[in-house]
Formats: sequence, structure tokens, C-alpha cells
Amino acid sequence: MTSFNQIEHATKTDVGVRRNHNQDAHCVLLATDKDSWRERGHVFLVADGMGAHAVGEMASAMACSIIPHTYHKHAKDGVVQALRRAFVEANAEIHGRGQANREFQGMGTTSTALVLRPEGAWIGHVGDSRAYRIRGGNVEQLTFDHSLVWEKARRAKVRPEDLKDVPSNVIVRSMGPDAEVEVDIRGPHPVQDGDTFLICSDGLSGPMSDPEMGAIASVLNPAEACQLLVDLTNLRGGPDNITVVIVRVGPSKSTDDDDDGPVKPSLLRRVPWPFWIILAGIALSGGAAALIYNKLAGGQMLFLFAALTIIGGLAGLFVYHAQEKKRRESEPEEYRPRTKVYRQAECKIERGLLEKMQQLETALVAQAQEKQWEVNWDVHHRHQQLATRLLSQNNVAGAFRETCRGMRPLTEALERSRNKEEKFQPNWDKPRK
Repeated sequence: MTSFNQIEHATKTDVGVRRNHNQDAHCVLLATDKDSWRERGHVFLVADGMGAHAVGEMASAMACSIIPHTYHKHAKDGVVQALRRAFVEANAEIHGRGQANREFQGMGTTSTALVLRPEGAWIGHVGDSRAYRIRGGNVEQLTFDHSLVWEKARRAKVRPEDLKDVPSNVIVRSMGPDAEVEVDIRGPHPVQDGDTFLICSDGLSGPMSDPEMGAIASVLNPAEACQLLVDLTNLRGGPDNITVVIVRVGPSKSTDDDDDGPVKPSLLRRVPWPFWIILAGIALSGGAAALIYNKLAGGQMLFLFAALTIIGGLAGLFVYHAQEKKRRESEPEEYRPRTKVYRQAECKIERGLLEKMQQLETALVAQAQEKQWEVNWDVHHRHQQLATRLLSQNNVAGAFRETCRGMRPLTEALERSRNKEEKFQPNWDKPRK
């Protein structure tokens, strides 16, 4: 993966349209130098609290306080053990707080953590908040929703969206309600320059489709993408609190003496030892062939020695693979790296998506003019004109980006004029997943 300081990230949380307080929480704990990068990495976390009387706020805040710092404390013991311990200790603290006061009983929270380290991306997860990786025009969900609909879909071996009459907001696993919790640990997911990771609460992933989130996060910088995703969710009714964290991995620097990236093992250590023996045998056979061709003494003896060396190397391969198999089997199951993409969708920016965004922009302009919102029309028109010019050059992605940017003055005006106590009724449909 890239150097520790070659990332760009942004966060955004919003109460939404229909809630009067925010029970979501999020946190970022970055490595400050190359040593902490190699040992601990960067930590990003989203938590969605649950419970009456604002105890959900307390639960999510506790998760964001305990998990990153407990992970940091134990990272030297290995990422899997440290992440699992962090979630388990946070769960115990939240559960204990809930048991200590009757008003706090039932308090809980989802928690989804992304840890970026030199070897790749690790995910710690409980609940139905989500982590995505966006790469090459695809958006991949890296977490399994611990919800009733996803559990039923898993057992029926169908897609969650194919199930009917199953409530989508029923959580079957969260942190806090029970004394013990099962934690999903996945990783290391390979990371490439240009990869974008998105973590969010279900207040975003409910109203917004995966392709929409992937397209917006891939074309805008993280701060712009976070803001627009929150704005679009509120335009669709904002039924829940919304939290999003976006992390983009930047280009790696050229290797030099001051490089902050991971130290790669030498070629000697990365190539299994039997291959070096075989390579030596091949070199010896080449030398023997040269001696025989030039009718020099020792050629046949050297050829025989080369053959024995190659045979010894082939035998060493069997020994090496047997040793590796035994080593892997001796590792505890929980410490073995595991990765899985639970769902994948294309998020390429095509004309259909651009037209959809333009229709939304047109609806916002009409409302702004009708209700006389205070809009920075100069900024809006500048991006609109640039989008038109880019589209005439067949640059659909560029036109989509500028259309998204041109919507910001409109959504800012809407936010200033809207009373959050009122029920907002948008005149466009929620997309189907």
C-alpha cells in the first residue's frame, strides 16, 4: 500500500430531516509517523446508536471513544487480536452502563471500523452500518448487514432485496444489549492507489443506492462527496441520522531513502528457498553445456551435479509446501486472514446517471425560484456552463462532477430555508436498489 501520509479523507454527520437529535457518531485516528503507521495504521469508525432518551448517543459515543484507543493500545499483538479486543471491551462497557441504570437499559450501537495498514485494509464490524471499497468503476460492500432481512436472505441463498414483507430496519446483532458480542473481522483487503473507501450509517445507505454512492465518491473529492451524499439523502426525506466517512488512497511516492511506506522483504526472503536451488541447478547445467561444447574437462561431471541440484530443488518444493500447510493449519482460525465482498455493483458514470442528476437539479432550481431562496446563482451557473461544455466534448464524468458541484448552492439555500420540524416531501422517487 501507499505511504502513511498519502491519503485524503473527510467526514460528515447530519441529524437528517425527521429526527430531532443525532445518535450517530464517528471518529478518525491517524498514524502520525511511519513507525505508528507500520504498527497501528489509520483508524476510521462509524457508529449508529440505538435506544430511547438519547442513550443511543451515549452508546455510539462510547464506541467511538473506546474502540480506536483500545485497538491502538494492543496493536502490537496483531491487528486481528487488537481489533477484536477493542470491540469486545467496548461492548462490555456499553452493556455495563446499560445494566447500571434502568433508564439506559437496551442501549446499543452499531460499529464499523476501517483500519488501513501497510498490508492492506482491515474491517471490524457489528450491526448494519457499512464499509465499501470503490475501485475501477465498481462499488464493493465489504461488510455483512447484521439485520433480519440479510440473515433471512443468507439462509434462503437469495439477495436481500428479493425478499418481500421482511422489515429492513430490524437489527439482529449490535453492541451493548448483550454481555458478549460476535465481531466480524475481515482482512487484509488489498489496497491500490486510487481506491476509495466509504463507511456510513444506514441513514445514508437506506435512501441512497450503492451505484449512486460509488459514483459520487469516485468523481468528487472526499469532502465534496460527503456533503453531496448528505444533501441528496435529506432531499429524499432524510428519515434517519446520516453519517459518512470517505477515505481515498493517493498515489505513492517514488522510493527513496526518506520513503514512509512499508519496508518490503528482500527478494531472497520473498522467493521460497527451493526455487533458488533449482535456479542454481539451471545455472550449473548451463555451465556444463558450455564446457561440453568447448570440449573442456569436467563438463559431464558438472552436468551430473547440476541434475542432482535440480532434483534436490524439486524435492525441496514438496517439503516447503508441506511445511507451509502445517504452519497455516497450526494458526488459530480467528487469526487467519479472510476477505469477502458481500455485494458488488457497477458505479460507472454514464449518461443515464448524469441525466438523473440534471433532472434533480432542475427540480431544485424550480423550487428555489418558486420559494425565492437565497441562492448563489453565479456559482451555480458557472458549474452548469462548465458541465455543458464538458458534455459537448463527450466528457460525461466531468459533466457529472460539475453538475454535482453546481447543486451545492441550491442545497445550501434549501438548508437555510427549511424548518427541520416540518415533514419534507420531495417530488422525486427513491431509487430502487
